[in-house]
Amino acid sequence: MEDLLQKVTSLCKRRGIIFPNSEIYGGIGGFFDYGPVGVEMKNNLKRYWWKNMVDKREDIVGIDGAIITHPKVWEASGHIENFGDEVVECKKCHQRFRPEDITDKCPNCGNTEFTEPRSYNLLFETEVGVLENSKMKSYLRGEACQTIYLDFKNVVDSTRQQIPFGIAQIGKAFRNEVTPNRLTFRTREFEQWDLQFFVHPLYIQTIWRNGLNIGKRKE
Repeated sequence: MEDLLQKVTSLCKRRGIIFPNSEIYGGIGGFFDYGPVGVEMKNNLKRYWWKNMVDKREDIVGIDGAIITHPKVWEASGHIENFGDEVVECKKCHQRFRPEDITDKCPNCGNTEFTEPRSYNLLFETEVGVLENSKMKSYLRGEACQTIYLDFKNVVDSTRQQIPFGIAQIGKAFRNEVTPNRLTFRTREFEQWDLQFFVHPLYIQTIWRNGLNIGKRKE
């Protein structure tokens, strides 16, 4: 499996699809650049998704939210306290892994002794402000959908949409993965294509029975 992945990675680089980020300086795990072919492939998919999920529907609108929001957003959503994962460390080579990514032996050195699992948060921390005494700790968003909820009232007020309706967004998200691997299957920077559809609680059973298209309004 790993040999196949290496072949795919090499092919993607040769064909201009995906490049390792900062490769001339040794690279940085979990970050990739899309090459001339890759960016066109990705943009074609994004345009197709947006056209069918937003442009062709009257009951779905789009937004493009900011990557950094007030830290209270992540406190309220529970991400600061609960948006985490577990990590173990090999006692010989000191490489760190998620517990589910190892069996009995360290994938790096073959050692069988590990530390006890420890929890860590997946959010990337950053600072907003210039002066040291006025800087505010904030976070790169771990999920793009948060701005959809934050902007819900603004969208309703500015578009006159009525429930049921949806809000879509394509945007960057960031997660400080302990073991980014398998090309783009687990990265620290990625794009999420979100669609949040809002319905009245009494309408949920009808949605489940008939599917999302029940939200389309009839003339």
